[in-house]
Amino acid sequence: MCAMVVFIDGFDAQVMGFVAPALSAQLHIARVALGSVISSGTLGMMIGALIFGPLADRFGRKPVLVTCALAFGVGSLLTATATSVTQLTAFRVFTGFGMGGAMPNAIALTSEYMPKRTRNAAVMTMFCGFSFGSAVAGWVSAGVIRQFGWQSVFLVGGTIPVVVAILLIALLPESIRFLVLKGGNQKRISEYLSRIVPGIAVPDEFIVGPDDHQSNSFSVGQLFTDGRAAVTLMLWTMFFMNLLNLWFLNNWLPTIMNDAGIEVETASLVTSLFQIGGLVGALLLAGTLGRRLSFGTLALTYFTAAIFILLIGEAGASVPLLVVTVFASGMGVIGGQTVSNALSADFYPTSIRSTGVGWSLGIGRVGSILGPILGGILLSYGGSARRVFWAAAVPALIATLAATTVSLMRRHHEN
Repeated sequence: MCAMVVFIDGFDAQVMGFVAPALSAQLHIARVALGSVISSGTLGMMIGALIFGPLADRFGRKPVLVTCALAFGVGSLLTATATSVTQLTAFRVFTGFGMGGAMPNAIALTSEYMPKRTRNAAVMTMFCGFSFGSAVAGWVSAGVIRQFGWQSVFLVGGTIPVVVAILLIALLPESIRFLVLKGGNQKRISEYLSRIVPGIAVPDEFIVGPDDHQSNSFSVGQLFTDGRAAVTLMLWTMFFMNLLNLWFLNNWLPTIMNDAGIEVETASLVTSLFQIGGLVGALLLAGTLGRRLSFGTLALTYFTAAIFILLIGEAGASVPLLVVTVFASGMGVIGGQTVSNALSADFYPTSIRSTGVGWSLGIGRVGSILGPILGGILLSYGGSARRVFWAAAVPALIATLAATTVSLMRRHHEN
């Protein structure tokens, strides 16, 4: 169910890039303005992540997930009715507000239901829903835009989260770790544990583990206490840089390929390989490393992303080369994001887990906002595709340095 929530976010992350050519042509939107429209959704996501992460540490994961899924569905349906840049921007902000709060709680809830030995692999596997949702956005766009118009994509994208919200209300359990910390929920805890292990003798009282202490507040300041400050800042840097690249590539790849002479349908299908590459990368990392995931692994993943982003610019209009480089870039960029999500969720204790992941994603969403805008500016002022992708490799290299720094710090601390 958490994967379904992330699936919705993945669909939305990609959808504007696919509808951008048709949207721009019908509403006569300039590229610089279109970049702002694309980024308005991520502005909403940033606000949602920063607000709903701490709220979930106070009120629980489930009510926040349900509320956010419903808000996203309504916002996407409203987007289908937009007839101006102003309306598009407002509806995209509202849509992003809902989904911005959903992702950190999906990550936190998955992490809190998993034993430590499988926690990282489970979070990464769950996050594959993002890549699958983004790929589906490409397939849906390629299949319906020409016949039904760009509005049809948002009708599909608005219906799905409403259905998911109904399923969450009926089936999604609350985090057991959160309920233990909150106290006074013995009956619900017993019911959930009985579902996990039917017939088990459930104790009358529960205590938290040594790392999952109850905090006196849900202040963001706790992310900088107990030796967490340096890692928190490096996580923010990694999320910022990688999500800048992710949203730039998501939203501008179809247009750049179309400018090079590749048909819109083909460009959409090739861009969907970015998400498929991310899906494959996440599954490979989760399956081969799992519990042994580290910030050193993350640094290597980011560095691989930088290399293949450079190579996209060298591919030109060669579809075979674009297929290979886009797929491999997805493995590095999205695969790296899944590792970042897992490591951040594992780093913070239960009492501030949603806050920690939410603020990492929230800071990362600033990069998501800047990515499409910077791409629009570079392309509008005559930047060649080659130079644009050279520039796009720089954030991946900075993320590599941040992950390497954390790896060295933690290795020094262990020694």
